[in-house]
Amino acid sequence: MENLLLWSFYILTFYAFLPGIISRTFGFRVFKKGVAKREIALTFDDGPDPVYTRQLLDLLAEYKAKATFFVVGANAERHPELLQRMHQEGHTIGIHNYVHKSNWLMRPKTVRKQIHRTAAVIRKATGLHPIYYRPPWGIVNLFDFSNLGYLQIILWSSMFNDWRKRVGVGRLTKRMLRKLRPGEVLLLHDCGSTLGADADAPQNMLAALRIYLQEGDKRGFRFVTIKEMIAATDKAREAKGPSVFQRMLVALWLGWEKLFHLLFRLQAVDGGEAIFYYRVRPYKGPTLQLANGLTVRPSDPVIELHFDNSRLLDIMRRSRSIVQVALLVIREVEQALPKLGAHLAGRPEYRDIRALYGISMINRGSEAFGFKVIDLPGGLFSRLTGVYLKLLLRILHPSGRRRLNGKSDSLAPKIIAMGIDEFRSRYEPGARGSGGASSIDPAVSSRTDAKIKSSARYENEKAARGMTP
Repeated sequence: MENLLLWSFYILTFYAFLPGIISRTFGFRVFKKGVAKREIALTFDDGPDPVYTRQLLDLLAEYKAKATFFVVGANAERHPELLQRMHQEGHTIGIHNYVHKSNWLMRPKTVRKQIHRTAAVIRKATGLHPIYYRPPWGIVNLFDFSNLGYLQIILWSSMFNDWRKRVGVGRLTKRMLRKLRPGEVLLLHDCGSTLGADADAPQNMLAALRIYLQEGDKRGFRFVTIKEMIAATDKAREAKGPSVFQRMLVALWLGWEKLFHLLFRLQAVDGGEAIFYYRVRPYKGPTLQLANGLTVRPSDPVIELHFDNSRLLDIMRRSRSIVQVALLVIREVEQALPKLGAHLAGRPEYRDIRALYGISMINRGSEAFGFKVIDLPGGLFSRLTGVYLKLLLRILHPSGRRRLNGKSDSLAPKIIAMGIDEFRSRYEPGARGSGGASSIDPAVSSRTDAKIKSSARYENEKAARGMTP
């Protein structure tokens, strides 16, 4: 019995208690407070309610305020017309499980089912693919961090016990007005049907919210969706620049890269003016099947490509999103491959090379250059590689971890490889596409600048659209 209790304590600690403490204290994998000049985010949980949600939408429309609704799937299924109205009036809709039950009390598979079912209800009513999630009571379990990579977990900076009627309008109003300041993410409730709530408590919330909105209007604040708050926060942090700690991490990382280049004898292309370095080594990995029937087996000599992280850092500092990073990398690679072709041309020491290969998280679009993109086999090496590359991007990217978390599932490390004959036919001097001309589809090159200028449209929900259940 004692052992059973001890193991129960260990499981609860690591499955439930520690993830909750880490997310609330350090903001790990969650958004809970913004950095803004005039913006305040109003969020409402547990609805929709056929009476109070309608009144709330009327009140928000009266003050031209926008909000985020984290809906319980069972309630939303009964009132799809309220979801449609939220969407039509410019509000954001997030997931609050299908039933209001703590993630601590459910297995990871059950949590996923709750989320998928609620997402399906929202999609059916609005056509939207929800990408924001608030677990009931803000409680996450260990597997939420890894299993919900396509969703942004949203917590809050202020809550007021507004689900209890005994708090009263006067006391609730005073509590809320103390939090009338930019960057706040307020948690309120538009439904009183959940366990522990009073059925008519939303009446008090609506009365206090009216006073809060009136005072906010007088002071010039804007009430925005969580999407707008995240965007304002990213913009403020980018303008501020990297922290001292982040600059120290970058300096240490780039110092380590120089040491790595020396230890493993990486060679520069075009005097270090290209985006990657390379080295010749025996291939170590699974057998690769490339174009034209070429097979690359373990121990075959290959050219291993490595991104120049100092150059990648410069690209990331000039970019507004990870999508724009990828587009700028495409431009750099387009210019670098003919330089590598010229560097290798006619040199007998490269005569027996079978292929070029590398592992990268920025791999989309590589096929246009002649590379084949191949999934890394599952296992320890794949997991460690993913951790290393994500850590690298978190350190190098000036917006920090939050902008990358929204894309974590789409940034999977993959093998990119090309047979040496294919490379020479494309990029050596005199070959088609060499000599500085584009070696990829001309349409790709001609659209690159336009894509970069418009890449700000690629917000998290569009990147997540194909991954949302």
